[in-house]
Amino acid sequence: MARKMSINELEDQLLCPICLEVFKEPLMLQCGHSYCKSCVVSLSCELEQRFLCPVCRQAVDCSSSPPNVMLARVVEALQTMGDSGINQESCLEHHNPLSLFCEQDKEVICGLCGIIGNHRKHRVTPVSTVYSRMKVGELRPLLTRNESDVFKWVIRKEFQELHRYIDEEKASFLDSIERKAARLITSIEFQVKQTLGTLHKLKEVESSLEKLNNENQLDFIRVTFLSMLSRKSELPQQHPAEGTFNALSFKPGFHQDDIKMTVWKHLLRRVLPAPEMLKLDPVTAHPLLELFKGNTVVQCGLLYQRRDSNAERFDYSNCILTNKSFSWGKHYWEVIVGTKNHWRLGVIKGTTIRKGKLNKLPEQGVWIIGLKEGKVYEAFNNPRVTLPLSSHPQRIGVYLHYEKGELTFYDADSPDELVPIYTFQAEFQGKLYPILDMCWHERGTNNLPIVLPTPTVM
Repeated sequence: MARKMSINELEDQLLCPICLEVFKEPLMLQCGHSYCKSCVVSLSCELEQRFLCPVCRQAVDCSSSPPNVMLARVVEALQTMGDSGINQESCLEHHNPLSLFCEQDKEVICGLCGIIGNHRKHRVTPVSTVYSRMKVGELRPLLTRNESDVFKWVIRKEFQELHRYIDEEKASFLDSIERKAARLITSIEFQVKQTLGTLHKLKEVESSLEKLNNENQLDFIRVTFLSMLSRKSELPQQHPAEGTFNALSFKPGFHQDDIKMTVWKHLLRRVLPAPEMLKLDPVTAHPLLELFKGNTVVQCGLLYQRRDSNAERFDYSNCILTNKSFSWGKHYWEVIVGTKNHWRLGVIKGTTIRKGKLNKLPEQGVWIIGLKEGKVYEAFNNPRVTLPLSSHPQRIGVYLHYEKGELTFYDADSPDELVPIYTFQAEFQGKLYPILDMCWHERGTNNLPIVLPTPTVM
């Protein structure tokens, strides 16, 4: 004999696969699966659009999805049984509970009225929702309007800041041009004045030579020689001024095609998140590492420090983590490596094992770059990437965009701009901790410290 199904078990069989609640105004799709009408509308935006059935992934046409009348009757019968002890008004036509409100006709109706009755295809809302909306009254539109005004204000403020930055950069470029042009004009004016003086002296010499033209040869030589000796010292010495005048002498110091890139580099520092205030976590420090200045400076010592052994501490790799982790959002911080000739830094997953030799690969939850033997910069990707840096940055900037899955390193030596070094692409999960790998001290040749600087306001 078949086992009788309880009301609770029957309700479990009458749940919409989308909202996981008992069907409300069920529609049957072409594939045979049924859903609440409101759920179908929310997925397809409009009933005339095609969409994929969430159960079988078959493309169906919502416009040809009829009401599942039999399923609606079973649901209403179940609700009637459950509410039999409750005095509830019923529909005069279908004798079902009045549970819906027709937005078009402004009437309270039952479920069948909205499926097969006079209110078919009308926009309907559960009575409980209408009750809450009417209690709120005018408050909801006011809140929505206020929220909109706040967002508009934020957008205007952000763009005002960007425009201010752009205007400052434009003024800087124009000022540079003005100063270079002024220096060039001064140089040209000096050369013109110098040339006019020389020309005047030469004309005086020419006039004297003409007067001596009728003298005999001996007197001419004697007088001319003495005259030339006296006038030689009067001729101004020509000192070519800087930037001798010609049509191509004006050099602003940058190419017009580089303006956008230069401005972008300058703006990058301003649009990045405010630098994080980080400190080093002594609980994670390898026993050889020594901390100073409020746990913002770390140095590799020669003797092991007395520290307890715990699961969070590195016991082989010379590493230490910060006391702050990131599991969402955008974050930027800087690390001063100075002239240290062997180091690595980046981020590590909080679940990465810290005992034994650290496997420095993204697959193991480690994303780092570093310097080896003071010469070779590397990104510890798979395979490892040699970084073609033309300079030796002493200050490294790190930018983490968690949701976008990007970790970017910058040369942050310049206070005005950031120069990209390398970017990791990954799907981050869980907590990420900034990590410093001091590497081994190599008999005292790699014992310089690494510093987490105090952020400055830009």
